[in-house]
Amino acid sequence: MTSYPLNSTGEISLAERRIQPAWGKWGLRLAAVTYLAAFVAVPVIVVNVEGLRSGWDLFWSSLVRPAALNAIWLTLWTAALMTVINVIMGTLTAYVLVSYRFPGKEILNTLVDLPFAIPTLVTGVMLVLLYGPQTPIGSFFDKQLGIKLLFAPPGIVIALLFVGYPFVIRAVQPVLLTLEPNQQDAAQTLGASDWYTFRRVIFPAIRPAVVTGGLLSFARALGEFGAIVIVAIRPQVATVYLYGQVEGGNMQAASAVSVVLLLIAFVITLTVDVVESRRHA
Repeated sequence: MTSYPLNSTGEISLAERRIQPAWGKWGLRLAAVTYLAAFVAVPVIVVNVEGLRSGWDLFWSSLVRPAALNAIWLTLWTAALMTVINVIMGTLTAYVLVSYRFPGKEILNTLVDLPFAIPTLVTGVMLVLLYGPQTPIGSFFDKQLGIKLLFAPPGIVIALLFVGYPFVIRAVQPVLLTLEPNQQDAAQTLGASDWYTFRRVIFPAIRPAVVTGGLLSFARALGEFGAIVIVAIRPQVATVYLYGQVEGGNMQAASAVSVVLLLIAFVITLTVDVVESRRHA
């Protein structure tokens, strides 16, 4: 066993530390890189290779099929609509949780994380029991307003609203907690209204967090399957379409749509990293 001279405080000197073997550091790096490659990088590469293995023409023809295009378009616009609603309501909820005291606040703060823990299939069952055509709410919208909530695009949006709700809140809430109340007090002392104070003082500080939460919510919506397969098998979103293609043995069509979703997810992830780096800077 190698022994190293100690300094006056009884610790190994900095010079001696530098010459010690770095097996521990390299072992940790190797373990992290290996795990990342095995469970993230390799599957992504395999999907892209499979999607393009038969040539660009077959890839493109699999992608421009009406069913595939409709599934991708339905996924994008429902996810975008959900993101807009959740950005507004999530920011509002985070502001209320941070700025006000009221009975049941702790319970509400706990309920925010519930969509993270509930299996998405259970989410779909809950929505069917609440908004299905056999329920008073579903029957009212269907018969009185002519709007079919479930087994239609509105059902997809409702399911995505549930699963994507916490992302904006948990992104914005920590930033609100770090804001100095003196700035808000100064603005109100100078005669600014609550809305003006929020728009000109608070929102500029939380804007990067709002963008990050919205992008994460949108990315989460792209991959949602469990809740949607319960509330809207028809029309098909991209994940349900992929499931059908895999079941039918058409891996080329499934891989082509998967490549598109992976590309969108990569762009969103890259954007989130850029926004976060600028916010921290």
